[in-house]
Amino acid sequence: MRRFIITGAPGAGKTAIIRQLELDGFSVVEEAATDIIAAAHAQGTVEPWTYPSFIDEIARLQKDREIRASHQPDEVQFHDRSLVCTAALAVYLGYPFSTFLACELERVKKEAIYQSRVFFIRNLGFITPTEARRISFEETVRFEKIHEDTYREFGFELISVEAGSLAERVSTIKAAIR
Repeated sequence: MRRFIITGAPGAGKTAIIRQLELDGFSVVEEAATDIIAAAHAQGTVEPWTYPSFIDEIARLQKDREIRASHQPDEVQFHDRSLVCTAALAVYLGYPFSTFLACELERVKKEAIYQSRVFFIRNLGFITPTEARRISFEETVRFEKIHEDTYREFGFELISVEAGSLAERVSTIKAAIR
């Protein structure tokens, strides 16, 4: 099985790309952070990212989803973010890597869970705020750089998917996996 990561800064269009890949018949694994944020909001926590446990909650859900997806017979899977993204988020938020996150990052690297080429979705030049995405465009650009640096530090090769139409971006990804 070939597992490809789709990543980038908030608001870059990853979800639209993942949805289109799914509609095109590819197996996808959902990102965890948005679901952790939504669950926290439902429980009355307004800014769950202000709690250091936020990072491990995301990492645990990502691990669970990655393991469940490993039992699927698909030849190709697209993962909406990965534990490396969680590491980038920890850096962005100023949190040290917990023991759990550090161990999981080591496991992912040692077991070569993902393809070494990662699809890095570039920002669109603007950001649309949502309940889970409360970040300025300037902060998105800073977060994009942290993401890029973190993936490179973990030995991944980034394939830039530049701003463009959804069809163009999906075509870039499909061409790269052939």
